[in-house]
Amino acid sequence: MKIPTIKGIIDRRVLINYTVDPEIIAILIPKPFRPNVYKGKAIVGICLIRLKHIRPKGLPAFVGLSSENGAHRIAVEWDEDGEIKQGVYIPRRDTSSVINNIVGGRVFPGEHCLAKFNVEEANGNYAISFKSSDDTSIAIEAKKTEIYNPNSIFQNLSTVSNFFKNGRVGYSPNGKTKFDGMWLKTDQWKVEALEVKSVASSFFDDENNFPKGSVQFDNALLMTNIEHEWHSVKDKYAC
Repeated sequence: MKIPTIKGIIDRRVLINYTVDPEIIAILIPKPFRPNVYKGKAIVGICLIRLKHIRPKGLPAFVGLSSENGAHRIAVEWDEDGEIKQGVYIPRRDTSSVINNIVGGRVFPGEHCLAKFNVEEANGNYAISFKSSDDTSIAIEAKKTEIYNPNSIFQNLSTVSNFFKNGRVGYSPNGKTKFDGMWLKTDQWKVEALEVKSVASSFFDDENNFPKGSVQFDNALLMTNIEHEWHSVKDKYAC
């Protein structure tokens, strides 16, 4: 799906990341994608992002839109032009924006489900939740910390930051056989550590797809006040 370059600000982005056995997640990933395996584990997670001043590049910021958005993400790789590429497959997107819901999959890449968000932020503490019309839900409580989770499979904050920085191309389903793609370009890339007090996801907590104990929390990250652009990349099709 070819779109004009979209510009705006990532006001707040929370990434909650898990590990799961690759053979479990592989069942849920359509070809041509496959799990991006790190130290024997597939990496999956939740993104809770507030976007501001979103508009086609070249237009002034005051005409832009703001919205709360949620996504379930799976780190993947695929073959392209004789190379192995990395990014994320996003099986589910939710949004507070009626406009995003209407144009998602038509004007803007990926179908977006309309959801009701509740957000509380103060003094480095974050309580974010949403519930969509089909009862898909996420709820997290977290706070900023200087200490990266010592039990993570990633060595340190820099290592996990680079892992996600190298996978900024995302593909979302649009119908049964097409995957809309876009690339996230940022003026800077800076993440901070979060300490998670509680997290729940109806997607990753579903034992029909993820047997009990197969999904393990690994780390949580925070990005704030990041100038960014969304660029189209070539769509992919199921094979």
